[in-house]
Amino acid sequence: MKTITVFGSAQVKQDSPDYQETERIGRGLAQAGFTVMSGGYRGVMEAISRGAHSASGHVIGVTTDQIGLQFNVNPNSYLDDVINFADLRDRLHYMVQHADGYLAMPGGIGTLHEIAETWELMRVGGIPSRPFMCYGRMWANIIGQLQDSAYLGDGYHGMIAFADSPAAVLEYFARIAPPRPG
Repeated sequence: MKTITVFGSAQVKQDSPDYQETERIGRGLAQAGFTVMSGGYRGVMEAISRGAHSASGHVIGVTTDQIGLQFNVNPNSYLDDVINFADLRDRLHYMVQHADGYLAMPGGIGTLHEIAETWELMRVGGIPSRPFMCYGRMWANIIGQLQDSAYLGDGYHGMIAFADSPAAVLEYFARIAPPRPG
């Protein structure tokens, strides 16, 4: 089964459209046969986990002592497997290395870091180029401005796709990275 790593904010609340759309995407990915992997805590991570879990999908949370202990948070209750690392660097490395595709939902500095690290690793060949989508107008604006600037060299363009609806995300991953038979 192919795995999609999902990045996004822990600050997203259950009653927000971002949470509800992320939950819908998680359900759709699981129904399409994908395993869903996230940072395993609350916000976007909980929403994607909850959606995938509701469709009997396999859900992996990759946690870290740096967040769990510092902010006194536990992994969300929708996870089938919890993989814990001592630090954020090792956590992100695992999430990037063990995925067949990436989805960045709305988020802040942490999500921006995850996007940048994954994008750069694909560009320099540190990991194979894999399907990568960013969700929402914010990422389209931020990454679009960066791509249009004079500060990006060759090799960055065309590596990230954009979507603004759950249906577009699900169509992209179904077309670009169909899941392997379970």
